[in-house]
Amino acid sequence: MSRPLLGDGRQHGMTLVELVITIVVLGIASAALFSAMAAISGRSADPMLRQQSLAIAEAYMEEITLQAFPASLPCAASHEGGGRGSFDDVCDYNGLFYTSQPLAPRSAVSTAPLAGLEAYQVSVAVAPTLLNGVDALRITVSVVDPAGQLLSLDGYRTAY
Repeated sequence: MSRPLLGDGRQHGMTLVELVITIVVLGIASAALFSAMAAISGRSADPMLRQQSLAIAEAYMEEITLQAFPASLPCAASHEGGGRGSFDDVCDYNGLFYTSQPLAPRSAVSTAPLAGLEAYQVSVAVAPTLLNGVDALRITVSVVDPAGQLLSLDGYRTAY
């Protein structure tokens, strides 16, 4: 005599109690998930501000590191950033500031703040250091976003 594949021939399924418990558990899990999503989306501007700060810092860092190594060290205390297009070495960026609107990001060829970035603040520090016995300059670009979060990016420029 052959037996049914599902055991002894009884029907298999969920009882009403099991179904209600499953619905309650799924409801609680869904509520927790939606609460977490609401909290994340409420702070969704923070990652955008962080990415924008990073893009600004990287742009300044690239511009600075492409400049020539200075003929003499240490670097001067500060420079006016209004004419960055005329900067000819890394030290010219030390203590970068602007007179009309302090620290707002600008393009290298203009003294006007970049549209939409007026609330960001950029500062640059250049300090001499030695890397394995080689003269180098440590470049620190700091960006403060509109929410007040600081992002610092460090890089080095050597004479060679």
